[in-house]
Amino acid sequence: MATEYTLGASASCSDGHCGEVVRVILDPAARTVTHLVVEPRHRPVDGRLVPVAMIDAGTSEIGLRCTLAEFDRLDASEEIEFVEGADYGGGYGSPDAVQGYGNVGAMGVGASSSGGTIGGSLGHHRATVSTDAVPEGESEVGAHERVHATDGEVGRLKGFAVDSADHRVTYVLLREGHLWGHKDVAIPVSAVASLDDGVWLNITKKQVQELPPRT
Repeated sequence: MATEYTLGASASCSDGHCGEVVRVILDPAARTVTHLVVEPRHRPVDGRLVPVAMIDAGTSEIGLRCTLAEFDRLDASEEIEFVEGADYGGGYGSPDAVQGYGNVGAMGVGASSSGGTIGGSLGHHRATVSTDAVPEGESEVGAHERVHATDGEVGRLKGFAVDSADHRVTYVLLREGHLWGHKDVAIPVSAVASLDDGVWLNITKKQVQELPPRT
């Protein structure tokens, strides 16, 4: 029996909606899906790594075998690193001129800089940089991941079909490609060269084009 993990699918716990699937974590050597990254809309800091053992998947909805409280206790999908001694980079001029710095107040402000968040306190500034959390030896693919044929990019990843028993990838689901009039196709895992650092096929764009559309 096959299960589909579709990027962008809505995800719900037993007691309410918890977000949507934004990334898939893979063991590239075993070619298995190990986790889904479920993230509340507009709140990436609250995203969680959900083990596949906790997932009931459908074509448009992902059900999690946990409550919202249990979801919140799962491993975070982003790792936050504090960088000491970083200069304030919010673009507001001198930190002393911004509310929350110097003698103006104690609330502080934050701003984005190079993928991180810059924060401040009296006389001391720290930068926080967030990166995707990926278990050691595994890789991730996201909603805008491009699929590569032997002769170039062939479309964007839509998700994976996996064997429900062992979570091995059986098909790569390709989002509508521009070469054949916008259709979705399922590429058998035998045509996949690698799932390490993206999706790499061992067939050409023309061979992908010749695959039948998904219905």
